[in-house]
Amino acid sequence: MVLGGAKSGKSRYALDLCNLLGENRIFIATAQALDDEMCQRIERHKAERGNSWKTVEESLNIVEVIQDYDNECSVILLDCITLWISNLLMKYQEDDRCIKDEVEKLVGCLKKISGRVVLVSNDVGMGIVPDNPLSRRYRDLLGLTNQRIAWASDMVVMLVAGLPLILKQPEV
Repeated sequence: MVLGGAKSGKSRYALDLCNLLGENRIFIATAQALDDEMCQRIERHKAERGNSWKTVEESLNIVEVIQDYDNECSVILLDCITLWISNLLMKYQEDDRCIKDEVEKLVGCLKKISGRVVLVSNDVGMGIVPDNPLSRRYRDLLGLTNQRIAWASDMVVMLVAGLPLILKQPEV
């Protein structure tokens, strides 16, 4: 798991890490191109990855995609959990139980995979308290999601100003 704030370097770090881990690389993109700026951003990110990556755009059903592409030679980069939770929030509206169930499906999946998965997520809980209920709910859901994924991950790295801080690493 790679965490950090906006523009902290987390996506670049995760991409570089995955480029070292293997050649069968799959990028799961949870962003949706809902406006021109996001379309341009998505195209720029695709170009940065190059042709050595297979890109799968999936905003909701990430567990199924991970399972479909998992094998002992695969390296899957999911970028990002932050947008996935936002997408789930839009789908399920007021039903936090459904969102938490999706998170538990992901955690269960991560425990069973044979390949490697790197997940990117923002840490949005280190700033000011949001001024409205929806934003506070989103912050809380994402914070709880990050805790669950960090618990299930072998390694957790936080990026601050482009510098990696190892929060959890595999026992040797």
